[in-house]
Amino acid sequence: MFRVIGLFVAALLGLASVCFAQDPGGAATLAENLQAPVDYVWVLVCGFLVFFMQAGFAMVEAGFCRAKNATNLMAKNTIDFTVASLIFMAFGFAFMMGDDYHGLIGTTGWFLHGSNYDVGRYLVFFWQLVFAGTAATIVSGAIAERLKFKAYFLYSLAVTAIIYPIYGHWVWGGGWLSKIPFGLGHIDFAGSGVVHTIGGFVGLAGAIVLGPRFGKFGKDGKPKAIPGHSITLAALGTFILWFGWFGFNPGSTFSAHQLRIAVIAVNTNLAAAAGAAVAILLVFKKTKKWDVGMMLNGCLAGLVAVTAPCAWIEAWAAVVIGAVAGALVVLSVYFWEARGVDDPVGAVSVHGINGVWGLISVGLFADGTYGLGTTEGPLVRGLLYGGGAGQLIAQVIGAVVCVSWALLLGLVVFKAMDKYFGIRVTPEEELKGLDIPEHGTPAYPNFYSHSN
Repeated sequence: MFRVIGLFVAALLGLASVCFAQDPGGAATLAENLQAPVDYVWVLVCGFLVFFMQAGFAMVEAGFCRAKNATNLMAKNTIDFTVASLIFMAFGFAFMMGDDYHGLIGTTGWFLHGSNYDVGRYLVFFWQLVFAGTAATIVSGAIAERLKFKAYFLYSLAVTAIIYPIYGHWVWGGGWLSKIPFGLGHIDFAGSGVVHTIGGFVGLAGAIVLGPRFGKFGKDGKPKAIPGHSITLAALGTFILWFGWFGFNPGSTFSAHQLRIAVIAVNTNLAAAAGAAVAILLVFKKTKKWDVGMMLNGCLAGLVAVTAPCAWIEAWAAVVIGAVAGALVVLSVYFWEARGVDDPVGAVSVHGINGVWGLISVGLFADGTYGLGTTEGPLVRGLLYGGGAGQLIAQVIGAVVCVSWALLLGLVVFKAMDKYFGIRVTPEEELKGLDIPEHGTPAYPNFYSHSN
């Protein structure tokens, strides 16, 4: 690990002498487009909202997990964006948005070199960076409470350097999925696949390799509840994420002058509400209890699902998409638990399963009134609006590729680390909690007992 860090620092120092050229203030860009400042501020503010979602993920995970691991979870969520900021700048952004090589990978722009203070390129970098950090952080919840911090550090590096950017290039960087001969090619407005499905299924790979936490399954194989220590923190995190999603989705217009942002914001909100409502009602029907935790995950599931189609659908469709997501997250949680997969926060069900549903919903509900970032053609039209099966086929192909890519590379990364140094903490450390053995700092020192 330290050898990798050393090489990275050396490369940075080697580039320190490069003299970036003209227009550090973006004067040329302003001369070409007098509306540019408004658009830049819009995208940056939305990017700041997406960054703040890191706090939401941290609170959700901490709330759904036990107090003895809260420090560890804060460390993981912080290191995600720390690693993402450096590694995505060095390698990931070039792989994702560099000059296309046969539809497979980007090949230019290492360390942002050659941007010559191109403010537009810096803007795109920042936007994709906060998305890369989100994709990496999603995995944290699925592998919580039993992974060595060293392994998490290396996994985060792999996601932000390779897994997220290469698939992102296929969809958003001019790669092959965006050019397949069905509909308009595979499309994903704000990242149900590129961000959420990637994160969710890498998380599934990690959960499979790690195995379940002690006490999660009884001798008969039936799952047992391991309550988190603060539903208050989980609810706070959900509200932060809901708020941040108003940057995540509307900001993907990349322009404040695309007034479709109003439609996108409303659709985002409606899907979240529908997902929350269906999830809590479905669990109540089964248990006769109003399960707040599942309601929170239903809300997040609706947000994930609407992320791909949010610009191309009517309000009623957003409600349907969110409602289906709320049902899917409940059924998916039961499904994975029945198969021995321990996902402490439901990350696979929220992000992975509903990321796929979001991609497919584009091919069903896109109404043909909006195109790829503009109201001018080509317009996106799904099966239910007379668009035929072409776009739906493109969406299914992209979803299959996304799941396969994330799950396969996730398994490779986690299995390779496990074989090399073992990725799971010792049983003693897991039972005591990871805060002291891994970090030397309990999250709640006033309640910590060295005898526990």
